Amino acid sequence: MNTEAFTGKAQAYTNARPGYPDEAIEYICSLVKPDAVFVDIGAGTGKFTSLIAQRGYEVFAVEPNADMREQLAVTIAPFSNAKIVNGTAEATTIPNDSIDVITCAQAIGWFDLDAFRNECHRIGKRDVIVVSLHNESPGDNHVPGSHRLTSKQAADIFFSNPTVREFPNPIFYTRERWIQHNASISDNPQSSDAEYDTHTAKMNEIFDRKSMDGLLRIDLITKVYSGSTQEEI
Repeated sequence: MNTEAFTGKAQAYTNARPGYPDEAIEYICSLVKPDAVFVDIGAGTGKFTSLIAQRGYEVFAVEPNADMREQLAVTIAPFSNAKIVNGTAEATTIPNDSIDVITCAQAIGWFDLDAFRNECHRIGKRDVIVVSLHNESPGDNHVPGSHRLTSKQAADIFFSNPTVREFPNPIFYTRERWIQHNASISDNPQSSDAEYDTHTAKMNEIFDRKSMDGLLRIDLITKVYSGSTQEEI
């Protein structure tokens, strides 16, 4: 896992990355007991972590990137039931047999899946639930310019017999948010890179071609994978 992939992108990530629909969060909460302890691995800026914390669950937010942790701290500041942990999916530093629910939102494609599976068995209680969720747009099948797995590909490999649910999550981008969204993607150039202007011109061309009345609609689907036994993870 490249822990520096999102260095310099935390603010754009916070401003422009899509969140998750209430229906998906309620579904995940329906799988767990009321006093469940969560660990959210690859928590990023806290877009998913905060939605769990809002519902009163104790949650540990594991994030290896310093820039993302700085923004994560701002996001979860209102929640005394949420704690930031500097760790990775493969080495969370969470105590053995202490977690009821392990989640990863838009992150599993970055993990060493075998090492992550071992870590799930180490930190999870006997009946631990593992949940992976991600936003998927029409035609998503690879990460441009990267050999990294998509979240869907990684989840399909990680889970042996998951329950999979899908929830509509349409997103409307202004031009500014569309540019910021693309700037938040790990493989895309930052403003200090030589390729930034060319890349931004391409993103503007896409916006001009596909937007209506100043808004670009992307019909995302939030896909939720879950496994609740050792056989399913």
